[in-house]
Amino acid sequence: MIVVTKHTASEQEISNLVEELKSAYPVEIQKITGSGCTVLGFIGDTSSIDMTQIENDIRVERVMRVTEPFKKANRHFHPDNSIFEIGGRKIGGKDIAIIAGPCSVESEEQIVGIAESVKASGATFLRGGAYKPRSSPYAFQGLEEDGLELLKIAREKTGLPIVSEIMDVRTIEKFIDDVDIIQVGARNMQNFSLLKELGRTRKPVLLKRGLSSTIEEWIMAAEYIMAGGNEQVIFCERGIRTFESYTRNTLDLSAICAIKKLSHLPIIVDPSHATGLKFMVEPMCMAAIAAGADGLIIEVHNNPAKALCDGAQSITPEAFGKVVNKMRKYAAVEERQISEVN
Repeated sequence: MIVVTKHTASEQEISNLVEELKSAYPVEIQKITGSGCTVLGFIGDTSSIDMTQIENDIRVERVMRVTEPFKKANRHFHPDNSIFEIGGRKIGGKDIAIIAGPCSVESEEQIVGIAESVKASGATFLRGGAYKPRSSPYAFQGLEEDGLELLKIAREKTGLPIVSEIMDVRTIEKFIDDVDIIQVGARNMQNFSLLKELGRTRKPVLLKRGLSSTIEEWIMAAEYIMAGGNEQVIFCERGIRTFESYTRNTLDLSAICAIKKLSHLPIIVDPSHATGLKFMVEPMCMAAIAAGADGLIIEVHNNPAKALCDGAQSITPEAFGKVVNKMRKYAAVEERQISEVN
């Protein structure tokens, strides 16, 4: 349930209203100050609350019940778009964030070289896999902790904040110390034990959509994190499993529109994992911008033919530079921009 206060109500009147409601009802009340109004979000059992009584209060504009099971991630609770500032960069709003780097960290020379190259082309964050969830136990599993150390070296040399995927709740402390954005992969989207622990941190979380998850299931996964107190969640559409086998997955661009309607949280798109085909990365980046995405996460490798992981979907640093230049033009059409970083 949400209570929208009148625009004429003063801050003191709204504060008094919150205290009165807390005393009257056994619920948590979240106050969100938007650009045009203040919203009080009720979290808990609201079935016995008399909506009419609250709506008759002179400080209240209207009262509505929220039918969706997600609350903190719900746009009704937070009418304005959330914008997160991470390492001096923003995700959300007018700027379009660009996250780029290899699927897997392979060596210091590789990750530092790619980091320097993608930064020069306009990337605002560096991605790199240290722990790799692979379908086969015999495939390259990543450099693990050594990979995180190499990412830190690349961050020190370029200033790019790093994004890397967590797989095990036992490594949370290491990720909190070493990583700027913790990525939850598609296979862990409903690892509720992991999501609860991430909710106790205050580290931004990039939440990828599960392989066959509905949009509601995806938002509920974000709700798990937010319910623990960590409200810095970023959605990532990375394609879903369908009957189609030409592409690696099916990129659901309509999910961008759905998330924008249902939630205030930012959403980025991963065209690399979604398609699995490097020639599709550029057009899907443009399509994502047109649909309203807040950013892109793109796999870039200095030598895709010899990549230890996902070379078929990785583009070269030179190709990445061309893609970013084209994205700048598309962004301008939408009156947006690719973030500029010194």
